[in-house]
Amino acid sequence: MTVSSRAQSFDVAAAQYAASRPSYPAALFDRIEEFAGRRLAGARVADIGAGTGIASVLLRERGADVIAVEPGEAMAGEFHQALPGVPVVRGDGNALPLAEASCDLITYAQSWQWTDPGRSVPEALRVLRAGGALAIWWNTTAFDVPWIREQHGRIAHHCGVRPRSAVRPSDSDAIRLAGLTGLRVERRQVRWSRTVSLDTHLANIGSRSAFLVLEEADRQAFFVDERERLGRIFPHEEVEETYVVDLLVALRP
Repeated sequence: MTVSSRAQSFDVAAAQYAASRPSYPAALFDRIEEFAGRRLAGARVADIGAGTGIASVLLRERGADVIAVEPGEAMAGEFHQALPGVPVVRGDGNALPLAEASCDLITYAQSWQWTDPGRSVPEALRVLRAGGALAIWWNTTAFDVPWIREQHGRIAHHCGVRPRSAVRPSDSDAIRLAGLTGLRVERRQVRWSRTVSLDTHLANIGSRSAFLVLEEADRQAFFVDERERLGRIFPHEEVEETYVVDLLVALRP
C-alpha cells in the first residue's frame, strides 16, 4: 500500500464519503479570517483536494468566491451535485492548474498529506496574491475520549498502519512536518463534536483511505465486530463523534 494508492482510493467510495464525512465548525473559519487578516466574503479562494465539497460549501456560505481543484472523477462528480455553480478543475496540489497571483486564499481540508510540500508549498506561493494566505487543516482524533482512543488503536491494527501518537506535536514541529518552515505561520486547535447514527459513523470510518485499499472481506470483518462493540457503548445507536481540528495558516511574504 502506497501513499499514491491511498490518495487515489476515494473515488471508489465518493457517495459514501459525501454522505458520512464530518464537516467543520464555524470557529475554524473565524480563525482563518483572523490569521489571514481579511474576511472570506468576496475573497477568491481555491479549495485544493476539494473532494465532495465539504469545505467548499462552508467557504461559499461565508461569501467566498470559490474554485475547486480535485483529481478524482467520482469525487468531482459529487462536488458538482453539492455545488453545481462552482467550477471544479481537475488537478492536484503539486502542480496547481491555476494562474499566478490569482487567489487570496488557498485551502487544503484533509488533503495536504497527499502532497509533496517541496512542490506544493512553492505552488501555493505562486498562485497566492501578495499578502494572501495558505490554510491547511484536519479533523484529528480526540485521544482524551476513551472509546475514540481505543477505536483508533483497533483501526490502525486492522489496517496495518502505525497509530498516531496521542501527544500532539508542538507548534514548531507541526509547522516543520507540514513543510512550512520559513513562513509566518499561526496554529490553532478547535474542538467540536457531532452526533450521528451508528450507520453513519461506521460509513465515515469506512470512507478512510486505509480501509478503501483493503479487500472487501477484511473491511466487513472489522465492521461486524465494531458494530457490536459500539452497540454496547451506544445502545440507542446515536454516536457522539468528537474531533480536534488542527489548523495551520501561512502568510505569503
